[in-house]
Amino acid sequence: MNILHQLRWKLFLSHMLIVVIGVVVLLATAFFVAGAQLGETPVSVSDVFGVSETTIPAPAAPTAAQEQFQFVVEESLLVAGFAALAAAIIVSLYVSRRIVEPLQELSLVSRRLAQGYYRERTVIQSDDEMADLSSSINQLADALEQTEQRRLTLLADVAHELRTPLTTIEGYMEGLIDSVIEPEAETFALIQHEATRLKWLIQELALLSRAEAGQLRVETKPVALQEIIQNVVIQFRPQFTAQEVTLDLELPDAPTIVRADPDRIEQVLINLLANALQYTPPEGTVTIEVTPSDYFAQVEIRDSGIGIPSEHLPHIFERFYRVDKSRTRRSGGTGIGLTIARHLVYAHGGEIWAESSGIGHGAHFYFTLPMEETERELA
Repeated sequence: MNILHQLRWKLFLSHMLIVVIGVVVLLATAFFVAGAQLGETPVSVSDVFGVSETTIPAPAAPTAAQEQFQFVVEESLLVAGFAALAAAIIVSLYVSRRIVEPLQELSLVSRRLAQGYYRERTVIQSDDEMADLSSSINQLADALEQTEQRRLTLLADVAHELRTPLTTIEGYMEGLIDSVIEPEAETFALIQHEATRLKWLIQELALLSRAEAGQLRVETKPVALQEIIQNVVIQFRPQFTAQEVTLDLELPDAPTIVRADPDRIEQVLINLLANALQYTPPEGTVTIEVTPSDYFAQVEIRDSGIGIPSEHLPHIFERFYRVDKSRTRRSGGTGIGLTIARHLVYAHGGEIWAESSGIGHGAHFYFTLPMEETERELA
């Protein structure tokens, strides 16, 4: 980089230019004003009042004392100018160092972050805007590091989830080919189940990718919320029964007409119910409750499961985030279901959030959907 293009030298030269201009102005002023006052330059009335009729006679030649006085003034100004120049050099170097070195450190850390070294941090000891900028870059680095860690964890989990059904399918197919396993209906049903798990995982990942890219298509229409819930409940009844978890419904008698895409809202309910079932032990209860209002219908899914620690609540809808990594690995979770649910609800113009009193107190998940306009008029 050209030395004149560096901020350090730009600051230095700007300070020098100011000092040089000041010294030149002082010397010029001292020379002309002192010379006029000491008799070296005639002064006319027109110079003072703009009148040309009369001219003041030139004073007598300056005496040795006057010349000595002018010399002392000019010498003093020169000494003051050089002193100011030296002071400006020192101050400029100090100021440029205090500004440029932190900027160089911030630039280096940002380049390292761009290269994927997310553990890099800035250390700037000050209390000005540089410190605020340093803190912002460190917060960005923390977020990038956490996201990268969750991404790596997701890749490991996805590899695990893909490997398990693939291994099962491969083993049974080899057994069938070698006639070690009899071609019975139960065998084919098991292979089909593992293939369905693979298909579901791929669909979830594809849906998350579209959601993150803002490419989710939502085709809303007036629909009864109770019908969507009933369809999802029919799918989940066998799973709740198998795990000995009670599934209760608290739905209004009158149809709750919302403006929504039924398929997308079914996906939201599936993800939330799967999450509730996953964390609710046997003999527990999961309840779905609908509360309509003038403009929005609120859906609550509450469970009597293990609960969510308060420090995890702000993050549970973030992509790749999982509260209990070991449990989700055993139960097949990938940490993206709640993220997908959030994107789908937001695409409808609704809100989604979670509440929990802590470990052992269960969890409450809420989301809202806009009511159909005709429904609001009737209300």
